[in-house]
Amino acid sequence: MGNPSLHRWIFGAAVACACVAAPLASRAQTVDPGTGALPAMKVQGNARFACGGIGSDESNAMRAAMKDHPLSLLFARAGGEYLANVDVSIKSASGDTALAMRAAGPVCLIDLPAGRYTVEASSEGVTKTHTVTVGRGSQTADFRF
Repeated sequence: MGNPSLHRWIFGAAVACACVAAPLASRAQTVDPGTGALPAMKVQGNARFACGGIGSDESNAMRAAMKDHPLSLLFARAGGEYLANVDVSIKSASGDTALAMRAAGPVCLIDLPAGRYTVEASSEGVTKTHTVTVGRGSQTADFRF
């Protein structure tokens, strides 16, 4: 039997965890079979992300999936050529690092909890910054170097 209060607390905590995790887990990676496969999502803290877009099939698949993620990042040179190996840091409004990674491709799909973030991207000695608010549909931060 045990302690009824403890059982209620454990059940409440489990429900709360499921409610928080459900939005991230429900974001299915649907890809049209003719456009290619997406890179696997990686997890870092509360963030999930995938970067890619090398080659036309993967690029088409990544661009098609942008609408399914709250935040997408695009990296290109000023002339429009796609850019990879960009260092990315995403910080919450409180200054905590939500995600730090090196983008393996010119397109990144990112799932973050709702909130305001500062995205900093660095490439070839240049750093660019965008402020984004996650939780209002999908949006894209476009970085041109």
